[in-house]
Amino acid sequence: QVQLVESGGGLVQAGGSLTLSCELSGRTFSHYVMGWFRQGPGKEREFVGTINQSGDSTYYADSVKDRFTISRDNAKNTVYLQMNNMKPEDTAVYYCAAEWSDDSYIYTRENEYDYWGRGTQVTVSS
Repeated sequence: QVQLVESGGGLVQAGGSLTLSCELSGRTFSHYVMGWFRQGPGKEREFVGTINQSGDSTYYADSVKDRFTISRDNAKNTVYLQMNNMKPEDTAVYYCAAEWSDDSYIYTRENEYDYWGRGTQVTVSS
């Protein structure tokens, strides 16, 4: 059974940085495409970014491109979301998601992911 646990959320000032982590347990991490999503107050959950199994391909939402970076360490079963130059509109619960694939791939839609973490709160103050 795949389990995902996010960590690293908290309060940060606008313009600041924060790094989220998500550890996968229960299966071989290197077989999973990983994604980050977020849900702001009163909003639908939205795609943030994704990374393929080997870590050499990433894709981001336009709203975070050039500010956020996704990386992974397959030896540590962990995916990271580095967030820089943060804005109040980045305030949300951030979720990581995982999907097994035997091909190098990236997924951008919620319904493409089978496994989800419980989320971690990120608040950006102005």
